[in-house]
Amino acid sequence: MGEPDGPEGRLRRFATIWSRAVFPVTSTSLTRVEFEAQLLPLARRLSEALRARNHTADEARAVGAALVAAHCTDPEALTRTLDCIDAYLVLYCGGDGPQEDLRARSSRLQHAMAAGYAQALRERTLAEQESIAQAALAAQGVVAQALHASEARFRAVFEGAAIGISIADLEGNILQVNGALSRMFGGAEQNLRSRNVTEWTHPEDAPQVWRLYEELVRGEREHYHVEKAFYRPDGTVLWTNLTVSLLRDADGNPQYQLALMEDTTERRLLNLRLRYEATHDALTGLPNRTLFFERLEKALNGAEGQRFGLCYLDLDGFKTINDSLGHAAGDRLLVEVADRLQACATAPGEMVARLGGDEFVALTTGPDTEREVDELAARIMNALLAPVRIDGRELTVRGSIGVVEGPAGERGPAEVLRSADITMYRAKSAGGNRFELADEEADARAITRHGLTTALPTALERGEFFIEYQPLVHLGDGSVRGAEALVRWLHPQHGVLGPDRFIPLAEHTGLIVPLGRWVLEESVRQARVWRERHSDTGPMRINVNLSPCQLSHPGLVQDTVEILERTGVRPDALCLEVTESALIGADDDLLKPLRRLAEMGVDIALDDFGTGYSNLANLRRLPVSVLKLDRSFTQSMQQFPADPVDLKIVEGIVTLAHSLDLTVTVEGVETGAQAEQLRILGCDTAQGWYYARPGPPDRLHELALVDATA
Repeated sequence: MGEPDGPEGRLRRFATIWSRAVFPVTSTSLTRVEFEAQLLPLARRLSEALRARNHTADEARAVGAALVAAHCTDPEALTRTLDCIDAYLVLYCGGDGPQEDLRARSSRLQHAMAAGYAQALRERTLAEQESIAQAALAAQGVVAQALHASEARFRAVFEGAAIGISIADLEGNILQVNGALSRMFGGAEQNLRSRNVTEWTHPEDAPQVWRLYEELVRGEREHYHVEKAFYRPDGTVLWTNLTVSLLRDADGNPQYQLALMEDTTERRLLNLRLRYEATHDALTGLPNRTLFFERLEKALNGAEGQRFGLCYLDLDGFKTINDSLGHAAGDRLLVEVADRLQACATAPGEMVARLGGDEFVALTTGPDTEREVDELAARIMNALLAPVRIDGRELTVRGSIGVVEGPAGERGPAEVLRSADITMYRAKSAGGNRFELADEEADARAITRHGLTTALPTALERGEFFIEYQPLVHLGDGSVRGAEALVRWLHPQHGVLGPDRFIPLAEHTGLIVPLGRWVLEESVRQARVWRERHSDTGPMRINVNLSPCQLSHPGLVQDTVEILERTGVRPDALCLEVTESALIGADDDLLKPLRRLAEMGVDIALDDFGTGYSNLANLRRLPVSVLKLDRSFTQSMQQFPADPVDLKIVEGIVTLAHSLDLTVTVEGVETGAQAEQLRILGCDTAQGWYYARPGPPDRLHELALVDATA
């Protein structure tokens, strides 16, 4: 036994509350205490499901089915159970977990439990119906004999039945009805006996109902079973499970038709309620993802000539509102947005749904959606213009919309929604508060980026990366002083990919750290090979790029030291290139690893200098020994004469760099005129296609030998 305030005590308290709520509407011979003991293991299963790490709905569905097995078949029993779980399950059984997560799990448990309850109730009802139907069929002979032999016995069975029974002739004239049937229709027996079966049509009759009836009265069918609606005299609708059987005389000729009716109106209302809750968002009342996909699939399977238009909306900055004002304010904002969106989609063929979080979709269908979807997107953007007032604050609502439009029958729901999602993020990356139209080429690029992102981790393991080297040439004597290591990806489908295709993806996923470590080790190992095989050509320095992620990684210095020691390469043979933009506003903590490497003798190069708009005075505090001018400076020198202003700028940078004991390297040299001009301006080294394109390490050494013997 647990302590009164322990987990077992709280669990028993929850079971007590549950039994007190449900027992009054339960058809059971147990006492309330015995009924509570029956509910305790069900409460324990709900408690364990609430706290389970991997949440599944199976346990909750099983508990719902167990309620039916415990004779809790009154719909009020389910309602009281769900209210009890909603109010007390997290309170007594939630433990110390995050309340919002527990509330969300409790809500999902309630939905699953209601679904299990409805399924079990339906199976039990079908079993009862089958039993009744079998009993009715078995009683056909008895009824026929009773009509001939014992009217008294027939009347006892007829009037005592709990289900509605009526007898009609083959022309459909009602001859007799029992009290249960009269009560179902809320009228006198005399009114029912004046009716004809064929008068009881209803707009929701299934197409086969009257076909089956005609077959039965012609003697071609012995019985049939359908779900059928009837109008009561007061105009309300009665839903029934209807079984109609053919009664034959002693010679086997059709004589009467016998109808057995079970009132299923309350059960149908419960099913409709459960269906609504399963297909609508609890917060906003909008259709949810399940119902939206049903409508979208129907639209995409439309007839020839039909089209569809889809607007995929994501609110801009919604997380900020949640974080600053709380989730209650965020929920009120979502409700207001949902109301505005619903007012935008009122035409036939239009609907709005909430997919989850702050994501909404609007769907329009018809033959002219090319125009209508643009107008729908514009209406949504206009609807979001007015601020939303919450707790005395006026909140500005912004949204990004991806629009997809096209003919039915060409794409599936998942493909359409993926295109809309990609387009929405394109609108968001363009600044947000706008809508963009889907573009197949942009979709393809996004899908390719996603494929490359997912393939990156295994690509490094499979050895799909390789390094090319571009020489660094001394402008004074034309000798090769070193090389920059440039990583490439030999992709199985896309061929050789340059760093611009995958380095941003590697930085985004964090793979840049192991990839950068591999590049550094391979490059330093190649520098050692050059030194051992060709020591007569002079020292060769290797330049390796560092990304901002690597720069802030705590293992940078240790990894570099271990690689240099393991390969036996001197620190002054390595130059690490860091972009100027990565060091703008860098604090001492970020610069500390670079200073330690510089103190060891590793050169630090400031790459792409001139593009980051950094203060030149910052050069005094940066541990750099090399400035690499961006290629934009060399492009202005392709024409002769070069722009004198650009020449003055480069000359000033070189003078400043030399006064700070920095060497200057220039990228993007493509002509001899550029190389000569840069030499005159005092630049130290250069690289570019004029000297050589990036290539394998052996080709670099061949170039060095040619320069050495020139």
